[in-house]
Amino acid sequence: MKISLLNKAFATNAGSAALILRVPVGLILMAHGTQKLFGWFGGNGLAGTAGWLSSMGMEPGLLMAILAGSAEFFGGLALVLGVLTRPAAVVAAFTMLVAIFSVHIGNGLFAADGGYEYALVLMVALIALAIQGGGYLSMDKALSEKIGSV
Repeated sequence: MKISLLNKAFATNAGSAALILRVPVGLILMAHGTQKLFGWFGGNGLAGTAGWLSSMGMEPGLLMAILAGSAEFFGGLALVLGVLTRPAAVVAAFTMLVAIFSVHIGNGLFAADGGYEYALVLMVALIALAIQGGGYLSMDKALSEKIGSV
């Protein structure tokens, strides 16, 4: 029973094209996560992100910053590696949904105006990965085969 549940978490029937989607989306998420968590790439770090989230009413700001930054950084890392692709994609997609409705929706569609188009594209790509899994060239595939042979 436990092996069956693990196998479902790792199973993927997607082809190698999933790699083309996983890696760039994962790298983008990781970059945004490092901005929130560590202040890299011009980001505000935890304290700045926490203050910004608190100013929007997302309390407690520090916890929200840790959750958002971690979902993006660690979720992105999981996507790049192709390990636990489905759960990572679901968590990151939910994070994008929150970003759309808490930050961007009032600015319209276009990213140039602070709109939600970029977060929407990421969310849709993440939903596709959540549905199809990591693909043929992923750690998920290798682990699924290893578990299946037990």
